[in-house]
Amino acid sequence: MIALSRPLLVAASLALLPVAAFAADPVPATLTLTADGVVSAPPDTAIVSLGVVKEADTANEALSANNTAMKKALAALKDAGVADKDIATSSFTIDPVMVYPPQKPDGTQEPPRITGYRVSNAVTVKLHGIAEAGGLLDKVIRVGANDVRGVSFTVDDQDSLMDKARVAAIKTLEARADLYAKTGGFTLKRILSISEGSQNHPPMPMMMAKAAPQSDSVPFAAGEQDIRATVNVTWEIEPATK
Repeated sequence: MIALSRPLLVAASLALLPVAAFAADPVPATLTLTADGVVSAPPDTAIVSLGVVKEADTANEALSANNTAMKKALAALKDAGVADKDIATSSFTIDPVMVYPPQKPDGTQEPPRITGYRVSNAVTVKLHGIAEAGGLLDKVIRVGANDVRGVSFTVDDQDSLMDKARVAAIKTLEARADLYAKTGGFTLKRILSISEGSQNHPPMPMMMAKAAPQSDSVPFAAGEQDIRATVNVTWEIEPATK
């Protein structure tokens, strides 16, 4: 009697298995669709970037002037009811003011020289209530803020709107999948995967100002914000039974 080693026994056992046992499961036929769900809503929050820019002969003088004006602007914000948590410093810089002399007729040129210093201090302010934003911005500009860098609008609570956008996307996908199934002669068996990618497309009105307006409050046109949810669904499909 011949004794087989363990590796040979395993090989012999595998050799006796039918070829079908090694065949991979058949890849199911699938249908993959993508749809966007969009919900529009008027913004209820304004994000304002504003600050103070001051120049003087010395850095200390420019800093003192900037601090004085910035304190007045911050006080105006707080007097209007803006909470400390909604005010955040976004940038602070001290830069020399340079003068570059023109080239002389003989081709020589004097080196640039410092004529003063510029101090810039900016904050980002979150304003809950767009109706009051224009008047508030006008107040802080009048007390010293002379650098309005931008205004954007958003919806403070976007979670519920995103859920509505997701529902809208799914409904669109279901209707579109049924249409493909009826036209293509197949049925939807089950959902194999669902994935999501979302992005918002808010209006981006921007303001750039360097001088304090002396007229009425600054007008705002906030428009509407689109909350968009992109949903991808893959179904397993099979031929329709006749």
